Amino acid sequence: MDVFGDEFLASYTEGDNTRVVATDTMKNFIHEMALDYTGTTLEGFLAFLGRRFLETYPHVSALRLRAKERPFVAAAAPGGRSDVLFRRSSDDAGTAEVDLTRERGAVEVTGARSGRAGLRLIKVTGSSFAKFLRDDHTTLPEMVDRPLYIHFDVHWRYGDLREAIGEVPERYLPSEAVRDLVEGVFHDFNSRSIQHLVHEMGRRMLDRFAQIEEVEFDAQNRLWETARASGSDPRVKVYTDPRPTYGRIGLVLRRD
Repeated sequence: MDVFGDEFLASYTEGDNTRVVATDTMKNFIHEMALDYTGTTLEGFLAFLGRRFLETYPHVSALRLRAKERPFVAAAAPGGRSDVLFRRSSDDAGTAEVDLTRERGAVEVTGARSGRAGLRLIKVTGSSFAKFLRDDHTTLPEMVDRPLYIHFDVHWRYGDLREAIGEVPERYLPSEAVRDLVEGVFHDFNSRSIQHLVHEMGRRMLDRFAQIEEVEFDAQNRLWETARASGSDPRVKVYTDPRPTYGRIGLVLRRD
């Protein structure tokens, strides 16, 4: 939670804390709103929380809220999966950002961005990187078929803010649906670069999900390095993690 307002300036310039909402108070407020929220979406919770906060503290002019899911999955149990024991997952997770401001005395949602963060995908064949610019500084060999390992986050914005915060449930897009789509694209698309790959992912997202107005990718190239290769079977190789730094690719696609 980021809070904005001219009322806070004196705490910086004069040491006057009379208008400061302590961060501990903010934390407690968030916990209380988590009890009160009856919806089912991360974006909806942030909108609910932000509206309540601005109603409670009228000297705060605007808020920016960010949240990330912390998934827990059912643990193994005799005969199947437990309904009482869960283990923390370090897998990818949904994210959300919501901006709110006070307009003419009323609290309004002014922006929202949804996402799926922490995707880690390796494709063992069906990707390449060749025919790129070469000069005296270039040592990277051309690869016409390579294993491609990428870390990436994908974010999207809706055309209608009501849909973004779950107020039109039939138009809300679960982040798992986006994850499934981009994984499917990675599986079947023979890419010529990471740029080529994320563009295809974004294009198909905009084709599939009419409610999305913008999609954004932040991808890192974590291509494994080949440590050893078998002399008898070239398919058998030993890989190591790449040395930093990592190539980073960004892309934003918007509807016309």
